[in-house]
Amino acid sequence: MQQPAPVTPDAPGRIAFPLLTQRWLDLCFLHWAAAPETVVGLLPRGTVPDTYGGMSYVGLVAFRMHRVGWFRLPGVPYLGSFPETNVRLYSVDAHGRRGVVFRSMDAARLIPVVMGRAGFRLPYLWSRMSVRAVGDTVTYTSRRRWPGPRGAYSRITVRPGARIEEPTGLEHFLTARWGMHNAFFGGAAYLPNHHPRWPLHRAELLTCEENLITAAGLPAPREAPVSVLYSPGVPVRLGRPSHPAGLPTP
Repeated sequence: MQQPAPVTPDAPGRIAFPLLTQRWLDLCFLHWAAAPETVVGLLPRGTVPDTYGGMSYVGLVAFRMHRVGWFRLPGVPYLGSFPETNVRLYSVDAHGRRGVVFRSMDAARLIPVVMGRAGFRLPYLWSRMSVRAVGDTVTYTSRRRWPGPRGAYSRITVRPGARIEEPTGLEHFLTARWGMHNAFFGGAAYLPNHHPRWPLHRAELLTCEENLITAAGLPAPREAPVSVLYSPGVPVRLGRPSHPAGLPTP
């Protein structure tokens, strides 16, 4: 197994011919520390937990997906724009590529959910969702419709604060993830992404009521998250899947 690639705040390379383009907007990043042995069985074959300071992390990320488009075509305004909330883990493969693994991806548009599940084997789930800014706060809500467990929910309210001029090593580790690992046909594959450096802000967590983490097969958090961040967002390019990771799961 190669050593994991360095964590870099900027994408390691451009994606000249994207499979998908989109914008991720109004993002809230909540993270809890997790012992690597508690998440290893939830990762695709060929990957192992990525760690920082000996710990891995569970992320709950709520945001607005905006104008998803295929290849270089203009993004779709309605079907390609919707709230989304993800439960994710952190992974590295035999080639040293760091990524995320999605345990659940709640989204508010049924057609993208069906396409993501059928075409990419991603754990998309159809939910009733909203993202609302009121005063200096942003509230993200979701309640699952299909396929289940029905009623799995989240309600998160944050108050974004000052821009972070120099993110910490942990903040880069949690946000500067330039690809994802997923169990595609024929084994785990890696899908790269490219976007500008994250504009990150401190954020105060006012409300966090959810059971999406346990619905994703993880223990319920018992303490406050170790990291709460907000970002106004970035434009994103997603590349094509590359070959399987090729490392047996321990």
